[in-house]
Amino acid sequence: MDYNSKIFLIGSCFVKNIGGKLEYFKFQNKINPLGILFHPAAIARFFERVANQTLFTESDLVFHNERWHCMDAHSQWSGNDPKNVLENLNNSIKEATDFLQNATHVIITLGTAWGYRYKKTGKPVANCHKIPQKEFDKELAGIDAIYADLASILAVFQEINPQIRVVFTVSPVRHLKDGFVENQRSKAHLIAAVHQVIEKKDRAEYFPSYEIMMDELRDYRFYDRDLLHPNPLAVDYIWEKFVHVYLSPKAQQWAEKIDEVQRAIAHRPFNPDSEAHGLFQKKLERKKKQIEENLPNIRF
Repeated sequence: MDYNSKIFLIGSCFVKNIGGKLEYFKFQNKINPLGILFHPAAIARFFERVANQTLFTESDLVFHNERWHCMDAHSQWSGNDPKNVLENLNNSIKEATDFLQNATHVIITLGTAWGYRYKKTGKPVANCHKIPQKEFDKELAGIDAIYADLASILAVFQEINPQIRVVFTVSPVRHLKDGFVENQRSKAHLIAAVHQVIEKKDRAEYFPSYEIMMDELRDYRFYDRDLLHPNPLAVDYIWEKFVHVYLSPKAQQWAEKIDEVQRAIAHRPFNPDSEAHGLFQKKLERKKKQIEENLPNIRF
């Protein structure tokens, strides 16, 4: 990857960690157009919708707790007006389609193999939107089913943009609400299915964020206060591994320069009217200009 790359990220909440780093270092990226998606089937349905240009309609919405929700999207897209909800969802599909047609890389982070099927429709959902659990059947996707979902995603890319390189990851966040054993079964199914896919498909590979967290960072000092999510120290460590594997040497050099600028922008002076701060700002503007002249896609 370099600063001409266009990187699309989709999947579980760990996508936001890697996506946040790409955003900070000013890479061209797009993150989770429909919000966080945990299950491989939900991600596959999203890409199928993109491939077929299938827009959302009122039949895709449900009304609960005085708000309209889409079962294939995160609750961030829910709202009081169904027309606005549909407009926002469909705009996201169109923007994702435009981005993917020119994307160079897609990073897919799988969160869980446990999914829910809405009893009223018989359809699997991406998000339950706090509808009572009795309205759903809980299911563990088998390895073959996950493999089929991932293979269908790669088939979509072959159709809309065969040049895309796909990086699969499994989220290191443990879903302990399912139970310790159930979480391990889920992650095992995801990992087994991913490796089956990359063994048989070109332009697809695996980045071991889950294994890094579980093995190299297994101490609880690398976890957030909930003892489930990686803390900033762990995210930085995994990001450094990602950089070493995927970023070109030139991109790494530019990333260091951009980091200097980002740190300078975040600096809060004791005396903003001082001569020293004025010189600091002039030096900062020169650094910004140098980067923006060499990397036209970047604006600070």
